[in-house]
Amino acid sequence: MAPELSSFEPQIRRIGDELARLSAGLSPSIFDSRWWSQTVMNLAMKDTVFKTQLFRFIDVLPSVRDDAQVVKLAEEYFGEMSGSVFGLQWGLKALTSVSLGARLSGKSIRHQVEQMARTFIGGASVDEALPVLARLWKEGRACSVDLLGEATVSERESDRYRDHCLAALRELGRAAVLWPAAPLLERDHLGPLPRVQLSLKISALSSQLDPIDPEGSFRSVAARVRPLLDLACALPASLIFDMEQAETKDLILFIFKRLLLEDSYRSYPYAGLALQAYHRTTHDDIESLLLWTRQRGAPITIRLVKGAYWDSDTIRYRQQGWPVPLFEQKSETDAHYEALSHTLLQHIGEIRPAFGTHNLRSLAHVEAVAESLNLPPEMWEYQMIFGMAEPFQEAMTKLGRRLRIYTPVGELLPGMAYLVRRLLENTSNESFLRKEYVESQPLSSLLAAPPTFPSSENRVSGRSSLPPPELASAQHEPLPFTNEPHSDFSQAPVREAMRQAIRSVAAQLGRERPIHPPAGASMTGEEVRSYDPGRPSQPVGRLRTYAPEDISAVVRAAQQGFHEWQAIPASQRVAVLRKAAALMRVRRYELAAWEIFETGKPWREADADVAEAIDFLEFYSREMARLGSPRRLGRAPGELNHRLYSPRGVTVVIAPWNFPLAIPTGMVSAALVTGNAVLFKPSERAPVMGHLLVEILTEAGVLRGALHFLPGGPAVGRALVMDPHVATIAFTGSKEAGLWILEQATRILPDQRMVKRVIAEMGGKNAIVVDETADLDEAITGVVTSFTGYAGQKCSACSRAIVHETVYDVFLERLAEAVQSLYIGHPEDPGTRVGPLIDARAQEKVRQYIEIGQQEGRLVVERRVDDAGYFAGPVIFADIQPHHRLAQEEIFGPVLAVMRAKTFEEALRLANSTSYALTGGVYSRSPANLDLARDTFDVGNLYLNRPITGALVSRQPFGGHRLSGVGAKAGGEDYLAQFMVARVVSEHTLRRGFAPAE
Repeated sequence: MAPELSSFEPQIRRIGDELARLSAGLSPSIFDSRWWSQTVMNLAMKDTVFKTQLFRFIDVLPSVRDDAQVVKLAEEYFGEMSGSVFGLQWGLKALTSVSLGARLSGKSIRHQVEQMARTFIGGASVDEALPVLARLWKEGRACSVDLLGEATVSERESDRYRDHCLAALRELGRAAVLWPAAPLLERDHLGPLPRVQLSLKISALSSQLDPIDPEGSFRSVAARVRPLLDLACALPASLIFDMEQAETKDLILFIFKRLLLEDSYRSYPYAGLALQAYHRTTHDDIESLLLWTRQRGAPITIRLVKGAYWDSDTIRYRQQGWPVPLFEQKSETDAHYEALSHTLLQHIGEIRPAFGTHNLRSLAHVEAVAESLNLPPEMWEYQMIFGMAEPFQEAMTKLGRRLRIYTPVGELLPGMAYLVRRLLENTSNESFLRKEYVESQPLSSLLAAPPTFPSSENRVSGRSSLPPPELASAQHEPLPFTNEPHSDFSQAPVREAMRQAIRSVAAQLGRERPIHPPAGASMTGEEVRSYDPGRPSQPVGRLRTYAPEDISAVVRAAQQGFHEWQAIPASQRVAVLRKAAALMRVRRYELAAWEIFETGKPWREADADVAEAIDFLEFYSREMARLGSPRRLGRAPGELNHRLYSPRGVTVVIAPWNFPLAIPTGMVSAALVTGNAVLFKPSERAPVMGHLLVEILTEAGVLRGALHFLPGGPAVGRALVMDPHVATIAFTGSKEAGLWILEQATRILPDQRMVKRVIAEMGGKNAIVVDETADLDEAITGVVTSFTGYAGQKCSACSRAIVHETVYDVFLERLAEAVQSLYIGHPEDPGTRVGPLIDARAQEKVRQYIEIGQQEGRLVVERRVDDAGYFAGPVIFADIQPHHRLAQEEIFGPVLAVMRAKTFEEALRLANSTSYALTGGVYSRSPANLDLARDTFDVGNLYLNRPITGALVSRQPFGGHRLSGVGAKAGGEDYLAQFMVARVVSEHTLRRGFAPAE
């Protein structure tokens, strides 16, 4: 491929010289100092910190209604620079807090940023944009209209976006017939071209678009696209599917292909979609589309772009620990773009290629390839963005090429995300326009070939389909800890692995799980059965149990096992944990499937729980490797001081059902790796998951005498807590049970030789604060995720939303619509967002709190579910007061209390007004408010501008204080020490005047 492409270099240089001549003397609007201070632009391109602050300020500005607050935010973002930043360009000597001055300054700042936005946005409405579109048409340039508003948080908002698109098509259709004839724009090699083209944001056409559920996503999107296709066929008009974030690429391709194979649209010749050259797999996507187009029998448009989401996609994939599916270097993308351009032009008989680029080299390359293939110019078109690269727009028009301008239309508030992307693109170090018009790089450099051409192997090696299933060797030194990535369900092989696991586990439901009590112990308790909470008549597992009178014999066995287990070197215990982690990786989807059936966890929640269990094993094994060797204290001559850790003894672990693998894995593995024997009592609601954990740890090498599995009810837990030979109790559960354990632990019983240590996590009444500067799209999504995730059955779940009064009503309205859009169902369905509660007792508790809420507040939403399972749909109550029970008591279900605050300070006081201190969140784009929250929001885990659930081991060690719990944070570097006794050994090494050499 490389030699063939390199043969075009002389033509590229010749054509590039001609395009440069045709564009000479012009400058892109973005670098026009009439609307943007040259000083500020230079700062943004030289100082990445300033650039970030500048774009964040631009992002928040449209949501701020008060002009005085605009000034305040400017000072927060730019500090002492604020006066010079705005004064240089906008004639303000200094920003002032005087009321009139603040209003004038705020209005000036807002006006100038709005002017900047209008450079990139054709109009606030289609009607306002029509004169712009007509002018462009008369200048020889067609348009593709993009209605701004990418984020929809509810199906009602998706309906509104569809309706706006329908209205836009009608309005554009009526106006376009009056435009003068333009043969170049109205016909190509395949026939006539519509005057109207609309670009569609697929994510805006469904708030529930999710690659985990292609079928559900297709149904949701297709229902809204069909009316658009019907109208486009009638007008006619062209519809283009825009490509968005990397995770949705394959899903959008799937929806596009499937929809356009329907009988009504199979012959429609004006459909198209954008493809991004920075994807490693785009070549394969094009080959697949070409084959599909031949089978379909009608042409499509392929808009080839380099891609606008590189920064956000790359950060998100790295944050998730997934291989990045995009090229890492811009030169690779440029080279791939050229290879893909060649491919498109070679298949000109089947497609309508459209080349979206502002790069002189890329434009010249397309021309050179087309010239070599003897293609007339009507066979392809170029597309450029409104307000960008006007010199090249002029050059291509003069050259007689069909040019289409991608023209955003819409209000500034939803348009700011688009604006910021354009500014990022144009001020990046790799921006072609920056290189030419700011850095004035020579033409030879601008037209130089990309230094690297991607190989076919590199094109398709975007990311692995499944986590590696091999067992890790315990003999080599482990790598530094990194979190186990959650499964990427946008990949078909991953989805199929989960489906297969669900089918396999479904065939095993209801079986008895074998338990082998230690010698001398009996199991006389009643059989315990767990049931599928989504289908309560379906048993999941059956287990024999212990009765309270059986416990003392098991404790004695654990005492004996403790002496044997603690004698094993710490390095071997570390190796056992690492092997257990490897075994969990092999059984990952099987374990997740058991959670789906036994505890009602949706796919992602179940998968995340398994990943967190692996994290605990890997992290605590590394921590014990660090703590297992004696540490020297001090360096005084003549003495040798060491700190040593030794295990405390028999440890009781009482685990909850809501994280049925991760939490018990963390508690049990911490106790085991530090040398303790463990008496593990799982929740009677999730005994099968506890049994699977013990099965894995035993296979990994834990001695049977060191780990005892004790399924049973609360009476078994009470007997374990009260046994005098227990040294440590690790508990996660309700506040009431935790406080009882703490009380019992203070009592010294006969034969007791150690004060019991209690590590207890006891729940929360967690709040998310939303201030007037918040991005409401993100805030609503975050609140919904945090209060409905796993049906609110998380100690970290949001149960209070405290909202600033200026955005209270709009937040509440959009939140209600978002909750009404959630799919409620059995969690084996990948599209389920809200599954069942764990059992009838939990369901009844939620019903009781709904009755309380109806007396205390205003019912906004109650999703009723008519199903045999233990379902309780999400419920929202508004106008809740701080003294209300809904504001103070933990519910453990999807019930949200929404409270109003006049100021951010009041919101924080309300957030801190309960006896709990576990998690909390803030959505704000005010740096000062975020700093205040850091200082005064009294919780163990504070989350800023993100959901408040889903803490990750090591990155976000988890745990609270006050009545939320006692002990060090789980998944943190202090956690293991709680299961050990620290001893210091001091040796006087000076004898007869001599000391050992150090």
